[in-house]
Formats: sequence, structure tokens, C-alpha cells
Amino acid sequence: QVQLVESGGGLVQAGGSLRLSCAASGRAFSNYAVGWFRQAPGEERDFVAAISWSTHSTYYADSVKGRFTISRDNAKNTVYLQMNSLEPEDTAVYHCAAGLTVVQHYNLYEYNYWGQGTQVTVSS
Repeated sequence: QVQLVESGGGLVQAGGSLRLSCAASGRAFSNYAVGWFRQAPGEERDFVAAISWSTHSTYYADSVKGRFTISRDNAKNTVYLQMNSLEPEDTAVYHCAAGLTVVQHYNLYEYNYWGQGTQVTVSS
């Protein structure tokens, strides 16, 4: 069992930055792939970024490549999402998710555990 808690969201102007954190409790978190997904009102939950458990390979949605960076600190059981050059279109609730057997990192159905989310609002 893994519990995930996101933090770091808030209100920022376009062009600004935020760093989201996903803190995990539970055993063997380092064995889990972790993804970030976001959901705007009335929209589906979309893939943002993911990091594998073993090689720390990273994956990004095209819309955030070059602006967002995902990283993990297994010693702290925490995954980060550094978001730069934020745009109003990035406004959403951001959720982190963890999965043991993730192959398609963009596929939300491959993740077993989810956090409650943190709101990110980017003003123009």
C-alpha cells in the first residue's frame, strides 16, 4: 500500500514557476514508477510526466516538454515536478500516481495509487 500527498500548488502569473511535490508513505516506494497527471474542469485527466523506478527514465507530454522537469529522491520518498514558463493552459488540478508494473507511462490506468491533487492556477 502506498499513500501519496501532493503539495506546492498555487496561483502564479503566466511565465512564472512552481514546484510540485509528491510525498509517499509505504514500503518500497523506490520500486514504483510515478506519474503526474492533470485535470481541468470538464476535461479528462491528462498525462503530464512520469519517471521510472529503475533507470529514472523520464517521459513528458508534448505540451510540457522543455518547460517541466520530473525528478525523484527515493531517500525522501518524494517525486518533484518543476514547472517553468507556466501558461494559463496549464491551469488544472495536478495528481501524482504510482504503479508497480507501469509500461505505458502515459496511461493512467496502469497506475495503482493516486493522490488527492493540488490546484495550479496560472493567470494571464
